[in-house]
Amino acid sequence: MKEKQRSTFTGSVGFVLAAAGSAVGLGNIWRFPYFAAKNDGGLFLAIYLILAVTFGFALLMTEVALGRKTKASPLKAYGIINKNWKWIGYFAVIVPFLIMPYYCAIGGWLIKYCLVFLTGQGEIAADSQFFGGFITDTVEPLVLMALFVFLTSFIIYRGIDKGIEKSSKLFMPILLLLVIGIAAFSLTLEFTDGNVTRTGLEGLAVYCIPEFNDLSVGRLFSITLDAMGQLFFSISVAMGIMVAYGSYFRDKGNIAKSVIHIEFFDTLVAFLAGVMIILPLYVFMGREGMSASGPSLLFVTMPKIFTVMGPVGTVVGIVFFVMAFFAALTSCVSIMEAIVSSFMEGFKISRNHATILEGAVALILGAVVCLGYNLFYFEVSMPGGGTGQILDIMDYVSNNVLMPVVAISTCLLIGWVASPKTIIAEATKNGEKFYGKGLYALLMRFIAPVLLTVLLINSMGLVG
Repeated sequence: MKEKQRSTFTGSVGFVLAAAGSAVGLGNIWRFPYFAAKNDGGLFLAIYLILAVTFGFALLMTEVALGRKTKASPLKAYGIINKNWKWIGYFAVIVPFLIMPYYCAIGGWLIKYCLVFLTGQGEIAADSQFFGGFITDTVEPLVLMALFVFLTSFIIYRGIDKGIEKSSKLFMPILLLLVIGIAAFSLTLEFTDGNVTRTGLEGLAVYCIPEFNDLSVGRLFSITLDAMGQLFFSISVAMGIMVAYGSYFRDKGNIAKSVIHIEFFDTLVAFLAGVMIILPLYVFMGREGMSASGPSLLFVTMPKIFTVMGPVGTVVGIVFFVMAFFAALTSCVSIMEAIVSSFMEGFKISRNHATILEGAVALILGAVVCLGYNLFYFEVSMPGGGTGQILDIMDYVSNNVLMPVVAISTCLLIGWVASPKTIIAEATKNGEKFYGKGLYALLMRFIAPVLLTVLLINSMGLVG
């Protein structure tokens, strides 16, 4: 696409909400609380915040500025900076291409649970066998996955301003209000287990107050690695998304300020996700109940918690799963846009045709993911331990291997080949102030590549 034909967000608010919608996904809901609980809460939160304003800011600003400078899709942007590094673009497109099918499958699961709680059947969902029985069905997961693909495709089909921006302005405020509402309710919880009474405020203390009793250099390193890994996945870098969104960002917009706003929204929702999940787990299950994560946390543990809450649990369950659905939808929209924008440039086709093409591919691969729990069922040993199915394999390859590779390569391209000045110049071309230019260069050249390499080695299970 030529620059003059390229759509743009109508303003910085639309861009920030769309980008924040991408960052605020299921990882915030089922991954952040787990790592916070695992790493004694407060210390993890402090390290996460430090990394967010340094490591996270540098990576996020790099991709947004790269997109706006090149006015190109993830497929083409890296090659415009340096033709010998265009291969990064192919990897950057493969990542969302692998993620979207299983994200749509999970989106279908969320639709199911929304319907279950809306119809007052939350107690049924609390049964340990319910989730397994649902995902192993050969029809219903396929139908709901297809519905989620259609909803995502419809938004993308309508374009940047009428589709992505308009839906983000509608969904993100609702999402934030729902998260705040559930988090506030969690503070009021109280439950007596035998002679022990646990409260939401006690759970908040467990979540937020750091413990230094068993702190060692090795422990500190482990917590830092978990915080860095969560931040890396949370801010949607190395997936082509922020490059694509950056290419639609107006030339007069302030990149640094927008990136700060994106990180603020993402961090706020991640923190509140911890409040709305860790507190109920602590109140109703004690400290031993705070170790759940991933799909089992969302679809098995939380329904049990809502049932224990009594009649109000049905209402909380409805709000919770509607919130999770919006989080999944806004993230999936950004994932699909990264693919569609690359298809448009790579195949020289219109947005409508690219959307239909990717929608069809997502349907086919999403069906394979859904059938991976019945007709195509098999188990493989995963590098991190345990076994996995098709969904787990796609998630592992995209998140644990390809994303760190893309991020490391981007650091090398900007840090050593093109120079950090390339990004700094783009971010300050309207006269904006850029504080910490030296720190940014240091992060992109040395600190980020090293940290990302350690993350890659760790996520591949090559170290303990």
